[in-house]
Amino acid sequence: MDKNLLGLLRLRIKRGINLAVRDYVTSDPYIIVTMGRHRLKTRVIKNNLNPEWNEELTLSMTDINEPILLNVYDKDRFTRDDPMGDAVVDIKPYVECLKLAPELEKLPDGCALKKVQPSRNNCLATGSCCTWHEGKIIQDMRLKLRNVECGEVVVQIEWIDVPGSKGLANVQV
Repeated sequence: MDKNLLGLLRLRIKRGINLAVRDYVTSDPYIIVTMGRHRLKTRVIKNNLNPEWNEELTLSMTDINEPILLNVYDKDRFTRDDPMGDAVVDIKPYVECLKLAPELEKLPDGCALKKVQPSRNNCLATGSCCTWHEGKIIQDMRLKLRNVECGEVVVQIEWIDVPGSKGLANVQV
């Protein structure tokens, strides 16, 4: 195990909304998630501007300040895949909520802990809540894609503690 491992971050890539057209009237979108040397990819959804991936990708976290970048592409058979926009997942507000976790045990399921508003410093399309759900904290995000004419991606993040890892106790947000 990496001695700098803080824990795991599960990214649920749920769906795309109104993605850009890259193949005449539609696109074949997929997402590449990059964080440092990590690179994970969803499957390609054929002929769909509102794809439903519902895929879970897991990142080993060693630095919460390392940007998590989502790049959406259109799969092409004979030419280079076309970019369809990108977004950054900001986990700092989520990590702030995680540090409260031991005091949250008595909260009702679905209780909102923190609301994060869209700003110039994030890619949020709408407000996003960190929520207490089934004994853990999750955050649903609707991210507005940058460097493209239209499109959003819906993701959810969840922290997974790993026995023997450093954890978040001493991490500065």
